[in-house]
Amino acid sequence: MQKNWQIGTLFGIPLFLDPLWFVILGLATLNFGVAYQQWGNFTAWSAGLIMALLLFTSVLLHELGHSLVAQSQGIKVNSITLFFFGGIAAIEEESKTPGKAFQVAIAGPGVSIVLFVLLTLASKILPDTTLLSEMVRDLARINLVVALFNLIPGLPLDGGQVLKAALWKITGDRFQAVHWAARAGQILGYSAIALGFAIDFFTKELITGLWIVLLGWFGIRNANSYDSVTTLQETLLKLVAAEAMTRNFRVVDADQTLREFADLYLLETSCPQVYFAAADGRYRGLVTVEDLRTTERSQWETQTLQNIVHPLTTIPTVSESTSLVEVINKLENEQLSQITVLSPAGAVAGVIDRGDTVKCLAQKLNLHITDAEIKRIKEEGTFSPGLELGVIAKSVIDK
Repeated sequence: MQKNWQIGTLFGIPLFLDPLWFVILGLATLNFGVAYQQWGNFTAWSAGLIMALLLFTSVLLHELGHSLVAQSQGIKVNSITLFFFGGIAAIEEESKTPGKAFQVAIAGPGVSIVLFVLLTLASKILPDTTLLSEMVRDLARINLVVALFNLIPGLPLDGGQVLKAALWKITGDRFQAVHWAARAGQILGYSAIALGFAIDFFTKELITGLWIVLLGWFGIRNANSYDSVTTLQETLLKLVAAEAMTRNFRVVDADQTLREFADLYLLETSCPQVYFAAADGRYRGLVTVEDLRTTERSQWETQTLQNIVHPLTTIPTVSESTSLVEVINKLENEQLSQITVLSPAGAVAGVIDRGDTVKCLAQKLNLHITDAEIKRIKEEGTFSPGLELGVIAKSVIDK
């Protein structure tokens, strides 16, 4: 599996390089090196490499603009990665309001525009006929192109984020805004692919056409990802604990001795079980095997489950009407293996773990998730790398 390389940190944000970044670094060096041949072979290739590095420095500053504004809103930025198509800031959560989402979205192009203005002013000071002046002018144009390209109104581009913020403000529905902005991104992606093939066919500019096709494919892929994640978030908000919980627990007599409990239940199975003790028609709480093991064997004959039970008020619980978003966030934030679900009357209605939430979601959205994978999630207590429900649930704004 391809692994990104960490090259340092900036403002507390880890910086990564995708291995394919070196491909585009080489292509950019080749492009600039050829353009600067009038200054001699060694000087041209040296300048070409410097320009390629400055190009990605500009991309890094662009992504840093997004990241610093997000951090100012209290949002964690997990990383910035430079890769084949430029750069991307991994921002953990959505901004809380359309206005703040707009600020994060526009910050990147804003940085690029500022760089364009500063570099243009610098080029006016330098003599027109020098290599340095040409490099500064080229870098200014590159930053302008980066800003304008990213402002195209379709996800995953910054313009798509701006469009999403505007639609969110107008409609009041963030999810619908993402769907529409993602649809715009899909249309733009397919249009780019068509344009790329047209360039290949009519002009024979194969490299240019292929690059545009790849950009279109990248745009479609990421727009689809935005759309899918948003659908997951919507569904997690609509589904409740009662729809995902199971009744895979046993109710035992709270007045029986520890010895009786061990003989009746623990010796008959090697599989982990969940036990709730009840007496006089009321649930007394949760019984854990670990508490039994830490009790002296000499006391097993005299002590009852009442002595080791964990009252329902002291264990992690949710109500049947709690959304799956809240359930998952509770599981993740408190590092729980499972949660007890209570009925409106305060009785135990069921139990729920990560595997139960994945199974419910898979059934609702017709996702292909095998029973073996759900079993693994239950046993290991971690979501699949391809379905990070913990991250997705954390990013949901529940209004």
